[in-house]
Amino acid sequence: MSIKDTVSSSYSKWLDASGPESDIVISSRVRLARNLVDTPFPHLLGHENADKVIYAVQTAIGNEKIKADIGELELSRMTELTPTERQILVEKHLISPDLLEHPEKKAVVLRNDEVVSIMVNEEDHLRIQCLLPGLQLKECWDLANKVDDGLEHILDYAFSEQVGYLTACPTNVGTGLRASVMLHLPAMVMTQQINGVLTTLSKLGLTVRGLYGEGTQASGNLFQVSNQVTLGLTEEEIVDNLIMVTMQLVSQERAARLALYKEQQYQIEDRVWRAFGLLKYARTMTSNDAMGLLSDLRLGVDLGIVPNIPPGLIMELIIMTRPAFLNKLKGKEMNPYQRDIYRAELIRQRLNSF
Repeated sequence: MSIKDTVSSSYSKWLDASGPESDIVISSRVRLARNLVDTPFPHLLGHENADKVIYAVQTAIGNEKIKADIGELELSRMTELTPTERQILVEKHLISPDLLEHPEKKAVVLRNDEVVSIMVNEEDHLRIQCLLPGLQLKECWDLANKVDDGLEHILDYAFSEQVGYLTACPTNVGTGLRASVMLHLPAMVMTQQINGVLTTLSKLGLTVRGLYGEGTQASGNLFQVSNQVTLGLTEEEIVDNLIMVTMQLVSQERAARLALYKEQQYQIEDRVWRAFGLLKYARTMTSNDAMGLLSDLRLGVDLGIVPNIPPGLIMELIIMTRPAFLNKLKGKEMNPYQRDIYRAELIRQRLNSF
């Protein structure tokens, strides 16, 4: 699948709810920050040096050994994509919003299954990302390492024997590794446990963000939990620590769901079926309303209240009903009210097929 196909499809592998603990853990992601030696960091790059970095990455991914070990990788300059297509890559979590700034200096590399992506000239020269469904942090880490090792045989990374990999932001110095999980925690939100949990996580050296990472608020009861510190820890320690904490959160959320359903069965069932009814029959739907209702429906599916709805469909609907993707599907720029009408129409169509 080409990058043009990627921005035309609402499906991504990380959405399919096929991984371990996928009733709570939506996805796992590992990112590695790498920079090229003797080259200014991206925020200091002129156009000529930015082009050199892009060319170096383009040459590296064309290496036959990398193709054999990792698969076919396709590079696209950000200027080759429309603004809507760039935003869709953000909405699908394949790139960060930072890659949208100064697109003439930046590029993205994607594997056709969207599991591997590389952001070129974002905050660092390379941000190698692996993204899988459910709790698969070790699998993400293994694949990211394979990509990293392959590129390091060709590209000369900026590295210090004293501190490790050199990065534009000091918080990434060392391993350059950011591991994160996306969690669906509706019961902890409903029972007001979530604030205490977030406080505890910050004391453990973890940070919690919303659906689209830094600077975003939690929406649809979706939270991203990631490591804050990369220096002084090994990659294995970072990954193992996050897995341990994630399993504790999974246990807490499951316990909260069971207790909530036991104590308030009719209220929970009413909330879930009301969400289903609105999603299935509403004629307009704002983005925030859709996120909240889809979260309630997903809870109902996971609790067995609503049968025959694939959990992966609900996550796909979250991506499909984001503003840029709606504009892409419609083939034109719509105003917010037009999007609300089209969003409701799409949700009705998909749910009615089940």
